[in-house]
Amino acid sequence: MPVELRKRKAPALVPEPPTKKQTKVSQVATKAKETVKGKPAKAAKASDANGSSKPAKPVVGDVVALDGFGGEVETHDGKKTTLKALVEESKSGVVIFTYPRASTPGCTNQACLFRDSYEPLTKGGLAIYGLSSDSPKANTTFKTKQNLPYSLLCDPSATLIDAIGLKKSPKGTIRGVFALNKDGKVLLAEPGGPAATVDAVKKLVAESEGDAAKEEPAEEKPAEKSEEEAKPTNGEATEDKKADGANE
Repeated sequence: MPVELRKRKAPALVPEPPTKKQTKVSQVATKAKETVKGKPAKAAKASDANGSSKPAKPVVGDVVALDGFGGEVETHDGKKTTLKALVEESKSGVVIFTYPRASTPGCTNQACLFRDSYEPLTKGGLAIYGLSSDSPKANTTFKTKQNLPYSLLCDPSATLIDAIGLKKSPKGTIRGVFALNKDGKVLLAEPGGPAATVDAVKKLVAESEGDAAKEEPAEEKPAEKSEEEAKPTNGEATEDKKADGANE
């Protein structure tokens, strides 16, 4: 006889418990949890912002990694160069003074002050440059008209101006001075007026000259003979007497 299959009855569905209405206390607790969960995301955003922020401007005493620092600039006569190349070409370091705009009264005063003090400022081996966001044409006119003995650097994109911390936000150049030695150590990094920038370099040169004088070894004077050493020996005295007798 054929086997008759019996169908199993489906299990009865258990009704879901009714959702409880949140009390005021539980609602406050839920909101607090959501707030706490949201904080790490905000912190992450802040850290991302910090990570993408530009590096801090160099200060006196810092040693700058010159490779790629400040990007590429152009001299007033059209020569492409970098801060690294300028430092390597110098004897003891580089001084860069920044000015907002060529041929304006304040910038002319500043450039002429550096011109008039050029010889004493560079006698120790420092190379001086002016730096602005002006075009090569504007800076060439400025240099020629004022008879400036140093080169002017053109930085229209303000990459070097920004790197040395003298870029005005959102646009423009802060008047100031920046100096570093052959090792890339920052010697000066400060804003200032026309006279203040020149005075800062004068002070730097004076200090370096003082340090150089301290390092020079003192000349050794020949030792003076003592009275006993100065007295002639018996042989020397005899020879002196013979010489005196011959003269008589």
